[in-house]
Amino acid sequence: MGRPVRIASFNVENLFERAKALNQKTWAQGRPVLEKHARLNDLLNLPVYSSADKAEIRKLLLEFGLRKRDDAGKWVVLRQNRGKLVKRPKAGGLEIVANGREDWIGWVELKSEQVNELAMEHTAMVMRDVNADVLGVVEAENRIVLDKFSAQLLNKVDGTPYEFVMVIDGNDDRGIDVGLVARAGHEIVGIRSHVDDTDLEGRVFSRDCPEYTITTPTGARLVVLVNHLKSKGFGPASASNKLRERQAIRVKEIYERVRAEGAENVAVLGDLNDTPNSVPLAPLLKQTDLKDISQHPAFANDGRPGTYGNGNKSQKIDYVLLSPALFGNVIGGGTFRTGVWGGKNGTLWPHYQTMIRSVQAASDHAALYADINV
Repeated sequence: MGRPVRIASFNVENLFERAKALNQKTWAQGRPVLEKHARLNDLLNLPVYSSADKAEIRKLLLEFGLRKRDDAGKWVVLRQNRGKLVKRPKAGGLEIVANGREDWIGWVELKSEQVNELAMEHTAMVMRDVNADVLGVVEAENRIVLDKFSAQLLNKVDGTPYEFVMVIDGNDDRGIDVGLVARAGHEIVGIRSHVDDTDLEGRVFSRDCPEYTITTPTGARLVVLVNHLKSKGFGPASASNKLRERQAIRVKEIYERVRAEGAENVAVLGDLNDTPNSVPLAPLLKQTDLKDISQHPAFANDGRPGTYGNGNKSQKIDYVLLSPALFGNVIGGGTFRTGVWGGKNGTLWPHYQTMIRSVQAASDHAALYADINV
């Protein structure tokens, strides 16, 4: 029998800075900005710009407020590193002068703003109070930020900084990557990224599905796959569902390959952005031997099945999935909601006393954890 190891997942919704479009009071406020941003970058990546493409590019740049300067808008900044996409004549106006992707190097970048200071502290408090030995972190800006957050903010709230910190830059340009932190004695001894994985339709992962191999204090090996699948936030639902299903299929393939290579202790965790009975997640949840920690008899059920927002059944989108060997050695688990606001007035459950407004919440996602003898 091993010793208890706490494995957890937490969507921190950025640590120090977050794209302005993602940092609005409601998702509906930022959604149009993200949709236009995605459409504009799709157009800018075309090999050749037709007259219609140029007209749409110009229209979107004007809507973003970039008529006079590359950084004049509220939401985005135009980066023109080499060559030129636009020209602004002294007489006024905005002209698209590039004829395709090869004529210039650059992109349109979402502007960021600092996360609320108390929200930062409450995020650190969640990490302190969950006190996971191995924590999968979703929506971290990058490794340096996560390392600084661990060192500075955990100390500030009388927590213990993590010994091992790792984030691999993924495919999302909004600064929402997935990573992992681990306590002393739980060394990361292997890393494998899947940012470039493809299927017949192209690149699979919106962020990444990194494999982390960790040694536990008993000498056992643990493999953790951290995920953040395609959201329902913007774009047609059919396209989002299809991509999420492709991602679930690929995670299933990675999991089965890891198991075939001899790993028995495997956890798949993170924000899967869909419910347990959804069609997109079926390849992972219905067609593997992975078990959800929330289904274990030792899991502390607080009466709310969801992990996001108000914790309703339709808001169950975060997971800690365990291989049979891990599930068989579970001794406990739970959902940690103290950093989530909870309802319009923050009254659905107790939260930190210093959280007096919803903007000060650590996240809209509760942390999820499993205690396992490994």
